Amino acid sequence: MLAARRTLNTIARRPISRSLPAHPISPSSRLFTTSRRSLAIETQDSLPKPPKWRRALTTFGRVTLITVLGTTATFMYFAAKETHPPAWQLPFDKDKKTVVILGSGWAATSMLKNMDTEDYNVILVSPRNYFLFTPLLPSVAVGTLEARSIIQSTRYVARHKARRVSIYEAEALKVDPHAKQVTIADLSDIKGDVNNMTIPYDVLVYAVGAETQTFGIPGVKEHSCFLKELPDAERLRERVMDCIESAAFPDQSEQEVDRLMHMIVVGGGPTGVEFSGELHDFIKDDLRSWYPELADKLKITLVEALPNVLPMFSRELIQYTESTFKEQNIEVLTKTMVKEVKDKVVVVKNDRGEIEELPYGLLVWAAGNVSRGITRDLMAQLPQHQTNRRGLVVDDYLRLLGANDVYAIGDCTATSYAPTAQVATQQGRYLARLLGQIAKKEALEKQLAELRGERDGLPEGPEGKVKNNAQEIESVVKQLNKASKIRPFHYSHQGSLAYIGSDKAIADLPFFNGNFASGGVATFLFWRSAYVSSLFSLRNRTLVMSDWLKVKVFGR
Repeated sequence: MLAARRTLNTIARRPISRSLPAHPISPSSRLFTTSRRSLAIETQDSLPKPPKWRRALTTFGRVTLITVLGTTATFMYFAAKETHPPAWQLPFDKDKKTVVILGSGWAATSMLKNMDTEDYNVILVSPRNYFLFTPLLPSVAVGTLEARSIIQSTRYVARHKARRVSIYEAEALKVDPHAKQVTIADLSDIKGDVNNMTIPYDVLVYAVGAETQTFGIPGVKEHSCFLKELPDAERLRERVMDCIESAAFPDQSEQEVDRLMHMIVVGGGPTGVEFSGELHDFIKDDLRSWYPELADKLKITLVEALPNVLPMFSRELIQYTESTFKEQNIEVLTKTMVKEVKDKVVVVKNDRGEIEELPYGLLVWAAGNVSRGITRDLMAQLPQHQTNRRGLVVDDYLRLLGANDVYAIGDCTATSYAPTAQVATQQGRYLARLLGQIAKKEALEKQLAELRGERDGLPEGPEGKVKNNAQEIESVVKQLNKASKIRPFHYSHQGSLAYIGSDKAIADLPFFNGNFASGGVATFLFWRSAYVSSLFSLRNRTLVMSDWLKVKVFGR
């Protein structure tokens, strides 16, 4: 009885599947399954393969989609990074030195961008609260670009720094290098109760730039349009259209129409040449469509006192520019000096030594730089050292001669370099590194003094502490010797570019031990890519490229 119960329990604990008898698969079922699999394989093999072009198109579409999505995501990331600066910055530190920067041009902005503000308290003073990309200013004057596309707020740079930078939109009226202070005033149309003050400084960076040179010629300031600041370009843009609309006024005499449609550019440098090229494009691309009766009457004359235009370029490129201007009906008058500017005529002395009058509707003056009034006042305070009338004299480290803790960079200086944006940018970058190296040197000197004080205060034993202190002193001394080796400023020329109209540009680039000269449409594409890459921010690059696209599609 017990054995029978055990047998029953053993059978009950076994899996049901094991207790059930296996059902063998019949030969007919196996044949049916094999036939079905064979049929499926044959059906797949019999389907036609898509052609190669369709497969290539599918692959291209997938790659394009991934590229577009990746590019869009990258663009949105960097755009958000630019427009959302860090929420917290280091506050003003009374134990740090105060650096006062005068100006917001190429030199000052380059220095602020590359400067480590953890080492200093920084104050920037400028009558404008933005940085202006001046090489594209002629494009703004004829409507190729919008004004906001080539400016970037100075506070954009300041808000991305480690320590808070104080920015004052004011004019610097006077610099006292002996008392080490700067007097500034708010000269805007709207002023508060406090609109002037005096700022003390430990280090002064003088980068106020220069103003347009008129050579004391009568009537230039009263009757000419300059092309140096953003308001100049906007005013010039308005004056161009005023001349055209006045010429289109009913019953205007032929002589008056010719005068109104004659536009004279004085100055054969890059600014004058590029504006002449941009003005020609405006005539060719837009004026013929909207003012067909006036398009052939508009005349452009470029006046230059030197034997040729663009003296900083090679002879081949000068000849190429002059021949291109001749094809574009732009008259180039070299060896011609302006003697007087009147309301409707400009008096010149031509290459034959004869005095003649040129009637004009618009006169653009782009004939060089001269020191500002505050710069001349600063030079007068240091008569023994500041003897160059072209600008401030500095040493190889950009230190102002005759003053302590004052550095001068940019167009306000009188150096062996041309007053270009390229020189000013490199000077600002160098000065940022120099001040950082000086701050590091001073910190190491302080650390060394503390270590030597600790060593003098240590007892004669134990020897371990004295030995460790000596090793630390030796390490700091090595770092200090390295930080004390300050190199002078050295300018590295990256080449010269200029736009000459009709989608053509010229480039004079250093190549090994010589120069590479190029001109034409391919150089124009290089000119555009170089300027886009040089723009200050992603915002500027996007706006400039979109403006170029809009002009290509819809015109100016």
